[in-house]
Amino acid sequence: MMHSWQAAAFFYATAVFLPAEETPPSFAWDPPKIRVSLFSHELGLLNSEREEYATNLATLASNRLAAAKASPASLAEARQMLGLALQLSPRNKKTVVVNFQLAKGILPASSESSYSPQAFARLILARGQLLEKQDGDENQRLARYFIQLAANLDPKNEDAVYLSEVRRLDHGNLNWAALSDPAATEP
Repeated sequence: MMHSWQAAAFFYATAVFLPAEETPPSFAWDPPKIRVSLFSHELGLLNSEREEYATNLATLASNRLAAAKASPASLAEARQMLGLALQLSPRNKKTVVVNFQLAKGILPASSESSYSPQAFARLILARGQLLEKQDGDENQRLARYFIQLAANLDPKNEDAVYLSEVRRLDHGNLNWAALSDPAATEP
């Protein structure tokens, strides 16, 4: 009798104190589709810069997805960031891995980032402003994406918000679908 009581107490304690195995998140991921990059070698970024921005965009997207548990808003934001990352560097390791995991219904684990969202927003804001000063449609296009993304990542950054809103008023809404959907066209 004593052994059956101990066994029952052990199983009860195990069930109470050990967390139940979590079921994987169920979310629908529409992976970005890149047929031809919007950015050629004429873009005012070095290949190493493209690679670094892509890695940081993918890391930030996966961390924000994990924190929000793949909410619909975080999935939409991640699709924008991964679309931009794939446009900048289609074979970037972090970007390809995160995109693959999401396509399989796996929520990527949080990973250490080189930048906080606020620091990365300041970085891409500054880079966007530099790109605006260069000639070429591609530089102007990427500048707008960087500036709007900076405002979205850190809405308390008044400079980023102001510049993003002025560009929206002057040029209309930015077409994020053009980054990840080959059928979408840039306005």
